[in-house]
Amino acid sequence: MLFNSLPFLIFFPIVILLYYIMPAKLRRFWLLAASYFFYMSWNPAYVLLILFSTVATYTAGRLMERREDKAYRKRVLAAVIIMNLALLFFFKYFDFALSNLNHVLGIFHLKKLESPFSLLLPVGISFYTFQSLGYAIDVYRGTVSAEKDFIDYALFVSFFPQLVAGPIERSKNLLSQVKEVSKRRLWNYDGMVSGFGMMLWGFFMKMCIADRVALLVDTVFNNIHAIGTFEALAGAAGFSVQIYADFAGYSAIAIGAARMMGFTLMENFNCPYFAESIAEFWRRWHISLSGWFRDYLYIPLGGNRKGKFRKYVNIMIVFLVSGLWHGSAWAFVLWGGLHGLYQIIGELTLPLRDKLHELLKTDRESFSFHLGKKVLTAVLAGLAWIFFRTRSLRLGLLFIRRMICHYDPWVLFDDSMYSWGLDFREVGILVFGVLLLFFVSLVREKKGCDIGNWLLTQGLVFRWLVFLGLITAVVVWGEYGIDFDSAQFIYFDF
Repeated sequence: MLFNSLPFLIFFPIVILLYYIMPAKLRRFWLLAASYFFYMSWNPAYVLLILFSTVATYTAGRLMERREDKAYRKRVLAAVIIMNLALLFFFKYFDFALSNLNHVLGIFHLKKLESPFSLLLPVGISFYTFQSLGYAIDVYRGTVSAEKDFIDYALFVSFFPQLVAGPIERSKNLLSQVKEVSKRRLWNYDGMVSGFGMMLWGFFMKMCIADRVALLVDTVFNNIHAIGTFEALAGAAGFSVQIYADFAGYSAIAIGAARMMGFTLMENFNCPYFAESIAEFWRRWHISLSGWFRDYLYIPLGGNRKGKFRKYVNIMIVFLVSGLWHGSAWAFVLWGGLHGLYQIIGELTLPLRDKLHELLKTDRESFSFHLGKKVLTAVLAGLAWIFFRTRSLRLGLLFIRRMICHYDPWVLFDDSMYSWGLDFREVGILVFGVLLLFFVSLVREKKGCDIGNWLLTQGLVFRWLVFLGLITAVVVWGEYGIDFDSAQFIYFDF
């Protein structure tokens, strides 16, 4: 069930209405049933996977809390990590591993192996696996107590707004809120208004920006062998916009839906294209995943505590694993590796750059200096996105070669650009949407709050004009497909 679908527009009002009117002691059972129904709408059989992950990590938490023996707790943690990652590997990486093994066998002219399985990637498996493993690790570390109520814990793992594409929540935040469902006063006018505004903005980002620019992006990337410099630039820039509007749009809908039910989910995006370095970019992009890798991989590996060389090795490990988390292809590993290299090169060259700025008497507080850093960071991120979008090393390199070697400025003057998937009217709508996205991001950057909470500070008339404007834009300008599936949201693939 997609957020941008008629079934969800029926499902969510029913869920929230009954949630508010039913007896308090039944609320968590209702949300759990709704969450499992939401997940089963994709493939009912795969609900067994999330149930397995839930039972395994719940049991591990209880076992670890019963004994203080560190060796015993470590064995329990290792067992539950291995079980969950084995399940993730089987469904997400088995075919990838087999194809690489067959490549090696082919080099030695040995018989290739055939997969005995026909696997469909379960929606959201990477997200709920990391969320449940984060809980188990927290219990092992003693930062949270093991949850005794299985219903509360099951709802924490499966809470439907963030179940299939995050944010990847921590037990300290979401589980503590789940435990208060039966006790707290639910109705909150500010929460309802703010959440509704977040959902509308998320729908606008997804349906009016991401889905529209996807028409251009698909046209360019499906014709890599024929594109020139400006088509390639438009496609690369378009995908940078598409993936942000798509994923941040999903997160906004998830956060808004949860807020309307009295839950506060963690922020997942904070104007990433305003970042002035790749390191800052990852503090602003997919914040829940970045934080997960920092706390559960980078710091346990030693972080920056064991010298510069070890720090750089740890950074590369984290970003290579992050790339692999995103997809079972070497192009994703390269994408992650590029982001790791960007950070290492940036740190290594910092003294040289500082000396150069001193020599040139650069005003590092000037607008132009900060703008230049933002542009360079966006360009570096956009270059890496090319491999993310092509999902192929060969096609990614070909795309870059076409961008550099096939200069074609005439397409800007002979209306050729309107054959890239968007006509004049569609380009106008997209430009308006991107400008509005920039304005909202600027408000977020300056005011320090999301659009939902910002609208709460505005007058009632202005607020409802914004609501009506967003609703009208989604209805009139939204891109609607005939056959919606999980691929409609890019990060559902991961």
